[in-house]
Amino acid sequence: MPDMEQDGSRRRGRNETEEERADRMWTELIQEVRVAQMGVQILFGFLLTVVFTPTYEDLSGTDKTIYIVTVVLGACATGALIGPVSLHRLVSGRLIKPQAVRWASRLTLLGLALLLVTTSSSLLLILRVATHDDYVPYLVTGVVCWYLLCWFGLPMWARHRHTTR
Repeated sequence: MPDMEQDGSRRRGRNETEEERADRMWTELIQEVRVAQMGVQILFGFLLTVVFTPTYEDLSGTDKTIYIVTVVLGACATGALIGPVSLHRLVSGRLIKPQAVRWASRLTLLGLALLLVTTSSSLLLILRVATHDDYVPYLVTGVVCWYLLCWFGLPMWARHRHTTR
């Protein structure tokens, strides 16, 4: 039996080669990206329509600035979350799937971070316009903390607690 470490097909915990692992991880990543893409595309589409409503002109200068920043963040989040699809298409068949999975994973994490900021700034804008109350920043901060806990805190805790080195 040949040495599996020498031919690059070292087996891992699931008894899979590096290529098999990359295929599995790619499939899982794309399923995750689909969920995030749906959210960011709906939010971004909604944001694009706001400027064409009659009430846009009634927004304060600060609210218009928040809106512009939010739209740009939404565009960036959309780009990062669609990026893995383009990456896969352009490198498919080039025998670099493990590297492509790593890059796509990084793009996805960046996209999630941008989606968090986009969603948070959207919430800030909506609550500022809807309430004009001083408690809005505190409410948004609470929601951001919730996002951080759900999207990053709990997964990082689970990763640290339940994986071996």
